[in-house]
Amino acid sequence: MSDFNAEVFQNEFLPAGAGTVDAIVTVRSAGTGAAGAGHVDTVEMILIDTSGSMTEEGGRKWRAAQAATQAAIDTIRDGVHFAVVGGHSAAYMIYPHEGLAVADAASRAEAKTRVSMTQPQGGTAMGTWLQAGAYLAGLRPQSMAHAILLTDGKNQHEEPWVLDQSIAACVGRFQCDARGLGVDWNIGELRKIASALLGTVDIIPQPDDMVEAFTELTQKAMGRQVGAVDLRLWTPKGSSIQFVKQVAPALEDLTSMARNVDALTNDYPLGAWSGEEERDYHVRVTVPVGAVGDERLAARVTLRIDGVDQPAALVRAVWTDDEALSTRINREVAHYTGQAELADAIAEGLAARDAGDEAKATMKLGRAVQLATATGNSDTVRLLAKVVDVDDAGNGTVRLKREVEKTDEMALDVRSTRTVRVNKG
Repeated sequence: MSDFNAEVFQNEFLPAGAGTVDAIVTVRSAGTGAAGAGHVDTVEMILIDTSGSMTEEGGRKWRAAQAATQAAIDTIRDGVHFAVVGGHSAAYMIYPHEGLAVADAASRAEAKTRVSMTQPQGGTAMGTWLQAGAYLAGLRPQSMAHAILLTDGKNQHEEPWVLDQSIAACVGRFQCDARGLGVDWNIGELRKIASALLGTVDIIPQPDDMVEAFTELTQKAMGRQVGAVDLRLWTPKGSSIQFVKQVAPALEDLTSMARNVDALTNDYPLGAWSGEEERDYHVRVTVPVGAVGDERLAARVTLRIDGVDQPAALVRAVWTDDEALSTRINREVAHYTGQAELADAIAEGLAARDAGDEAKATMKLGRAVQLATATGNSDTVRLLAKVVDVDDAGNGTVRLKREVEKTDEMALDVRSTRTVRVNKG
């Protein structure tokens, strides 16, 4: 089992008349690592697109999907409950025939055989795939459940509200990492699934990349040791939480996921954790305005690990007339504010580019290059360089490329919310 701790980074000093407090909460787990995870009751599900479009490219996509699913099955450790669900216009069981199987050498071999016999057909209705995942996870409600969802297309064969309702039915039942193969899928659809289900979203550009992606995702799932971690925030009467956002390793707004505990306390779900992991969260609190010299507790931070509270840290507010203190921006807060602006600049720049507004696209993507360079986000710098020619990274001077591969544009879009952690040394 992992040990957890939390640390608050903030500038607690406010000028007279101010009533907003910003803090970065770093949450760390330190435990036995993946070697000790075998005692955790786990459910692993693979929700694989078996629609007719998977037969394109001479069957190359489907053969790669089969190989990737089989590689994931091989990665599931003994004793884990698992299932493979096929998805087209409806969901159906590939393995086992119903319910969940228990992983061992025999069941893994049977599952891989069933995958090899499956043939794609039909359309795409991802809501039904998620509903199947919710049902399977519900068979073992005390387990730590995880799913990989793969599609190569858009959710064309059900109404958008059906997908929304299906996602809502899965919240709290399992986490889901969503992956899009090629360029014909919708980033917004998969991002909606992954965000609500506390997972990740990414592009798999080529079929040959699938085995590595599925293996890595399954290995990570097998290494998780704690199924449910919550960030519990208590604020005194008169104060309120304005937002809670994960800012590392990726940007996710958790504000709407708050679960009310009482009039002053809310829990924010942080999902499952491995034995060695760190994540950062930006908390903004509004407090009653104080006079110079006043001190106030803005929020009390507690970690809730599988239902057990662990005292953590405090967010404070101190009013001062010392301008040098009150105008100092905490470096952690400043860093992640820049990372959030970077993601927004990329989104707005790509949208302007698609709309034909070259001036706005150049300005926004230039600002993105400037921010990515300043914050040390080298991966994003490399992705941006496939969309723009960079003349001066420091000043954000760029020129739009005339020819851009669709996979490069989608990779920049889908990975724009990945952040680099601030160096706290």
